[in-house]
Amino acid sequence: MTTTPQAVRRASPRTRRAATPPDPARPLLPDSAPVRLLDESGTLLAARTDYPEPPLEALHEMYRRMVLGRRFDTQATALTKQGRLAVYPSSRGQEACQVGAVLAVRDTDWVFPTYRESMALVARGIDPVEVLTLLRGDWHCGYDPTAVHTAPQCTPLATQCVHAAGLAYGEAYQGRDTVALAFIGDGATSEGDFHEGINFAAVFKAPVVYFVQNNKYAISVPLSRQTAAPSLAYKGVGYGVPSEQVDGNDPVAVLAVLTRAVAHARAGKGPYLVEAHTYRMEPHTNADDASRYRDGAEVDAWRDRDPVARLETYLRARGVLDDAKIAAIAAEAEASAAELRTRMNDQPTVDPLSLFEHVYAEPTPQLVEQREQVRAELAAADEEGGH
Repeated sequence: MTTTPQAVRRASPRTRRAATPPDPARPLLPDSAPVRLLDESGTLLAARTDYPEPPLEALHEMYRRMVLGRRFDTQATALTKQGRLAVYPSSRGQEACQVGAVLAVRDTDWVFPTYRESMALVARGIDPVEVLTLLRGDWHCGYDPTAVHTAPQCTPLATQCVHAAGLAYGEAYQGRDTVALAFIGDGATSEGDFHEGINFAAVFKAPVVYFVQNNKYAISVPLSRQTAAPSLAYKGVGYGVPSEQVDGNDPVAVLAVLTRAVAHARAGKGPYLVEAHTYRMEPHTNADDASRYRDGAEVDAWRDRDPVARLETYLRARGVLDDAKIAAIAAEAEASAAELRTRMNDQPTVDPLSLFEHVYAEPTPQLVEQREQVRAELAAADEEGGH
C-alpha cells in the first residue's frame, strides 16, 4: 500500500507514487541544515534522491487547502474579537506544516493535535464549527474522535505524545498498519511526557511520527532558553529514533519529508521525529501581547518567507496555477468563511449537566455526587425564577 495525500488518493489512484522508507543504514542524525526543496522565492532547488518532489496534483491540493486554511484562521481570529470564541491560538504562517502533515497520512491513520491545530483539523475534513466548539467553550470536543480518527485537541503540553504512542502500539499489536501522527510545539519538547512518549515508542517500535513545529517561541520563551541542542530534531537521537529537520515554510519539502517519515513508521521500523522550522506570525493567542518579547523586524523577516506565496510561485512556474485558478480558490475560501460566520452566529443550547458526560466510561461516586449537586442547584434556580 502506498502513502499519498488522502485527497489525491481518492481523486486519481493511478497517479500514486510509492514512498519508500529511509535506508535503515542511514545514521539517526538529521541533516545538518533543514531540508529545503524550494528557495524562499519559490524556485525549485537541486533535486534530492532521498526526498523526491511530491506529485504536482498533490501540491495543487496542498495549495488549495493552505489558502482555505489561512482564510479559516483569519475568520476564527475575527470571531474571537467579536466574542464568539473564548480564545483562539492562530497558526498563521504555519500553513505548510498544518496542511502538509494531514496530507501525509491516510484517513484511517490517527492524528493527535495540540490546541493550535485547528487549521490542520479543517484541512483533514472536520467540520469547522465542530473544530471551534472547544474554543467556544460549550463542549469538551465538538467532533467524534473515533469517526474522524482524530484525538481531541490537547491543551496540556505534550500529553498527546503518550497517547499517540499508546494508540500506535495497540494498533500494531492487533496487526493493523495504522500510523499515529502527533503534533508538538517546541515548548512541549521540554516536558516529560514528550520524552516518555518517544522513549516508549522507540522501545516498542510503535508507528508514530512526532512532528515538532518549532515556531521559535513557547508563548514568550525563545528557543535559546529551552534547549542547547543544535536543533530539536536531535532530541530523538538519544532514544534511538531517526530524526530530520525541514524548512517548515517550504510546502514541498514539508510534504516530502513527512511522507517519508510516515512510510518509515508504517513499514514497522518504529517512530520518526521531524522538526519543522517555522514561525508563528500572530500572538500566542488573542490574550497575548507578542510585542513584549519580539520586535517587528523579526516578524517582517519571516513574512517574506510566506509558505502560501512560495508554493503559489512554484506552481505558477510549473503551469499548475494561473490567475483564474487562484481566483477560484480564493472565492472558495471566502465562501467557506462566510458560511462559518453564519453558522457561528447560532447560539448553541448548552446543558450544564453535560459537563459530567464522557469523563469516565463508568461515572465514579464522586462524579455522580457532583452531578446531583449541580442538578439540585439548577432545579432550585428554576424554582426561584418561577416565583
